[in-house]
Amino acid sequence: MRALVVDDSPVIRELIHAILTAAGQVEVVTAESAHDAFRLLAIEDHDSGDAAIDLILMDIMMSDMDGISACRRIKAVERLRDIPIIMVTGRTDSVGLQTAFNAGAIDYLTKPLNTVELLARVSSVLALKREIDLRKSRERELLDKNRDLEQALKEVKVLRGFIPICFHCKKIRDDQGDWHTIETYIKTHSELDFSHGLCPECMDKRFPI
Repeated sequence: MRALVVDDSPVIRELIHAILTAAGQVEVVTAESAHDAFRLLAIEDHDSGDAAIDLILMDIMMSDMDGISACRRIKAVERLRDIPIIMVTGRTDSVGLQTAFNAGAIDYLTKPLNTVELLARVSSVLALKREIDLRKSRERELLDKNRDLEQALKEVKVLRGFIPICFHCKKIRDDQGDWHTIETYIKTHSELDFSHGLCPECMDKRFPI
């Protein structure tokens, strides 16, 4: 799995990179600004990037755009909506944290960073992301199966309406005026196959004891 670390402080970026890499939890990609992150996530106009990110750790206080505004921008993109975002902040006031959660953040870490706390929160969020990915995969499989079923139902031929049938020989007249045996008519207008046998009444008539 891949984590994107967004912070305008090289020290913080390198610290988080070192901790996560040493733990072997994720591959780490870094961005020095919100717009650099947008480029990596391929959401800036005319940019091509790699959106295969499973977790974002983002500083709240950045020079070009604050982390809360950047979080809102990322969550506004449907294909990125399920990427969990952990805010990294020196602020602990409830109003600021509530604003971050309202913007779409799933958790937060306070500075100075604690290695044990960082690894625990990242591990928990990654486990959640795996569950989300698994659920989405199952939903896609179910949609594919439903589409296959709908297509199969469309292809099934169904007999409806009135069928002209001879009361004597029991042949059926088709739309072109031609007469066919019941067996031939049904095979032409459905997906049925016939297996032949002899009913008890016909058995008595054909082979009387």
